[in-house]
Amino acid sequence: MGHYSIIKDLDLLENFVRWLPELQEHEIFYVALFARKKYCAEIKNIKTDKAQCKRFTSYTKRLVEKIRQLECPLDSYTVKDVSIPQEALALYISVNPRDLKEATKNGLIKLANLITQGYNGYNPHQEVMSEIHRACSRKVWYDFDFDGVEMDETIGKLDGILNLDCVKVLKTHSGFHLLVNLKGIREEFSKSWHQEMGKLAGIDVRGDNLIPVVGCTQGEFVPHFIEL
Repeated sequence: MGHYSIIKDLDLLENFVRWLPELQEHEIFYVALFARKKYCAEIKNIKTDKAQCKRFTSYTKRLVEKIRQLECPLDSYTVKDVSIPQEALALYISVNPRDLKEATKNGLIKLANLITQGYNGYNPHQEVMSEIHRACSRKVWYDFDFDGVEMDETIGKLDGILNLDCVKVLKTHSGFHLLVNLKGIREEFSKSWHQEMGKLAGIDVRGDNLIPVVGCTQGEFVPHFIEL
């Protein structure tokens, strides 16, 4: 029996891990493996575009190791008892660290509220994982996800909006992301950059997003950084 292939380019992945923000004592990264209908129309049993197959948290040191653990035997990932094919899988990460102290506080409140009510099928582990996902510790990067527009044309429009040395370009399966390092924005752009960026065509979502993991599968495409 074969295995799922999550890591497509180990060098790219290891360089990406080194690029990630350095974690503080109370911080961690949140990672999620999805099955996406947009990459594989055969998985008709998924009602939305993405179904979560696995999610976990990791410190930087163990991130590559824990991603490798996702490469289990084929047919291990299922949705409503239907096997998920390799080409549907896509791995994402919270590029901004998550705050374990905030997640613990919010998790306690959430679980306390749940326990005072009748059991409705909740899973305490999943509830806490969701709180970790929501608990952004600090916004190092602000993400703009573009779809349906030309990357080079869009990048050309950044002149006068932002200094390019604070922008990281991530090429993805069907578009690209522009990641803005918030501390790297020059003073002359500090009050206008966000509004001006928002005027660019093709923005799908923006903010503290999950982004595809560089060097790993995204519908069999390998996301990678583009040098400006």
